[in-house]
Amino acid sequence: MDVNTKKLKKNAYRVTKERGLAASRVRVPGGRMDAKYLADIQNIADNYGNGTVHLTIRQGFEIPGIPFEKMPEVNELLQPIIEGLGINQEVPGQGYTSSGTRNIMACVGNSMCPYGCYDTTDFARKMEKAIFPNDLHFKVAFTGCSNDCCKVRMHDFGIIGMTLPQFDPNRCVSCGACTKACQRKSVGALSNVNFRPVRNEEKCLGCGECVLACPNMAWTRSEKKYYKLTILGRTGKKNPRMGEDWIKWIDEESIIKIVTNTYAYVREYIDPTAPGGKEHIGYIVDRTGFEEFQKWALKDVTLPDIAEVVTPMYWKGVKVI
Repeated sequence: MDVNTKKLKKNAYRVTKERGLAASRVRVPGGRMDAKYLADIQNIADNYGNGTVHLTIRQGFEIPGIPFEKMPEVNELLQPIIEGLGINQEVPGQGYTSSGTRNIMACVGNSMCPYGCYDTTDFARKMEKAIFPNDLHFKVAFTGCSNDCCKVRMHDFGIIGMTLPQFDPNRCVSCGACTKACQRKSVGALSNVNFRPVRNEEKCLGCGECVLACPNMAWTRSEKKYYKLTILGRTGKKNPRMGEDWIKWIDEESIIKIVTNTYAYVREYIDPTAPGGKEHIGYIVDRTGFEEFQKWALKDVTLPDIAEVVTPMYWKGVKVI
């Protein structure tokens, strides 16, 4: 059976080592799904695959052992799952385009975790709508707080949740719990002055440890959500690099705009000879310089007044291992 493997991959399938068999690949934006879809996945795995399911590193799932000729039937069965997960789709009933941009990962966020500063899944699904489908090699990840359980600094764009802690002196009982928590579990941004906590604004990570430690709710989370944006981390065969902290106290709208702007930047400067038409964004920045990237990324972006942009950015540049 002749199969166009490029078309197969773009239809959310993986070519496997077994001749004539593929693996259905379905991304789960934000890493959360309704349990009811597990029965549908089992049905496909038992009746069309080899009875197993692989949970991927990027919070998706693969159903291996699917014969090429059965893919149209599997696509029909996958349709309610695709719709339920909110995956952007071009032609219903025929799978979905999936090639370059990877699934958007997220930790559990504040829906379950007491440390989470925002709803990571909700933000991840908004990003899904903004950037999919797309062939360019982008990796985006969300983590609810500075603990960074999702390892977002290993991605092109990492979004770390922050809160601007609000202090009510009338509720403070001068117990020092917040200061001790900040010193032991965070960066020591609080100090006691006349038996009251004083926050070092430059040092504060917005992690919310003071809020969790206060027994009398003198510290509370800000109603407005803020984030730290880290950029251009990557793994790979050569030149793995941790992402750099770029903008602190940034808002949701600005982050989405920066990511979509970067797609335009990559289309302009990508190496047309790159294998598979894919190139890590960091390699492109190595060629153009960080200032050119920043010019494109911040086009028409209005940052919050409290946003702090790292400037100048000391980009590490090319390093061959």
